[in-house]
Amino acid sequence: MNDDEEWSIQQIARLAGTTSRTLRHYDDIGLLAPSSIGHNGYRYYDQAALVRLQRILLLRELGLGLPQIAEVLGREASEAHALESHLAWLRQEQGRLARQIASVENTITALRGGERLMAENMFDGFDHTQYKDEVEQRWGKKAYADSDRWWRSMSADDKAAWQQRVADLGRDWIAAAESGAAPEGDEAQALARRHVEWLTGIPGTPAASAGSATGGGGDVKAYVLGLGEMYVADPRFGANYGGTKGAEFVRDALRVYAEANL
Repeated sequence: MNDDEEWSIQQIARLAGTTSRTLRHYDDIGLLAPSSIGHNGYRYYDQAALVRLQRILLLRELGLGLPQIAEVLGREASEAHALESHLAWLRQEQGRLARQIASVENTITALRGGERLMAENMFDGFDHTQYKDEVEQRWGKKAYADSDRWWRSMSADDKAAWQQRVADLGRDWIAAAESGAAPEGDEAQALARRHVEWLTGIPGTPAASAGSATGGGGDVKAYVLGLGEMYVADPRFGANYGGTKGAEFVRDALRVYAEANL
């Protein structure tokens, strides 16, 4: 590739599957400036601009808003290093999704053929231990050990019911956000109550019921507020609520609920 080569805004829009208007907006907010502007006023983009645009689009896929993307890009000095980190995450997700797909396909085949379900194979790719290091760093080794012991003690039916509860909650949050519901409204507050009830049922965390054998006994309000902020800041969690806007809706509803009830 010729380092001096440039592409017009129309070419970049077509190649990236976006629009010239979007690229102009990125320029207006300081997210992606053209490398040069022709005498006719047309914007042109060089190799460095293309790399930056690729990163912008990758981060958009993760559900980040434009202000958050600007912060992420500003923190990374090396484009190659940042892309390597992103690639590693994508490969991890690819492997996890491939395992989930295979697991669900096997379940469908068994159900259609009237075969016996193999419980030990049904949850491949749904491994909660992928966040072990992060949980231990945030809340300590005991928190992870307690929640891990609780999860492993559950039957396959209990695990399936738990995962369905999580999926239903995420689906209802997304539906409420897309409907334009207000965070302080009855619908959102009912969801917030369900969300907190779900959190208090997970042993080892600060939100665990104080009366349970593994109760966290911590500051539940601060924990809930902190999680709300994390849903917005971390695209892995935001994806569960339809992206950044959905995560912001969940955060705001949890904040209203926490201030009134915790």
